[in-house]
Amino acid sequence: MDLSIYDNSDFDRGAPRWKEAVWTLVRFLFFQNALPWPSALRCALLRAFGAKIGRAVVIRANVNISFPWRLTIGDHVWIGEDVGILTLAPVTIESNVCISQRTYLCTGSHDFRREDFKLQVAPITVCEGSWIAAASFIAPGVEIGSGAIVSAGSVVFENVAPSTFVRGNPAT
Repeated sequence: MDLSIYDNSDFDRGAPRWKEAVWTLVRFLFFQNALPWPSALRCALLRAFGAKIGRAVVIRANVNISFPWRLTIGDHVWIGEDVGILTLAPVTIESNVCISQRTYLCTGSHDFRREDFKLQVAPITVCEGSWIAAASFIAPGVEIGSGAIVSAGSVVFENVAPSTFVRGNPAT
């Protein structure tokens, strides 16, 4: 790869730069710190920036959401401390889902086979009633099926079937 020719100028950030700048400030003040801001306030702020957020959503401290305008969260969802949600592409978290602390939902990567290291993005969907346990990594383009459980510390590169339990690196 030759990073001197890397060009990300065709990436659509989904909002004007001023909106992204204001979000960065709000994220710093209300999300990416240890202060115990109420989840209702965090949800209201996400909605103000275009996220679709359901009822009774719990968002703990130090959660990092890159572009809230690409985030959809259903009802009765728990998002634990230190969770990262990279929304270069849409992320959908359906109802009754638990995403435990230090989990990372990553919608972007790079094509290492290309000389220009081209950015690649793909959506992530976490379906109804599933649980992603602590310190797991969910790769771009993955769907976690309804009622599935991803064990702690798992690395998920492929879709997880409904009502299954996966673990490990790579998760199987």
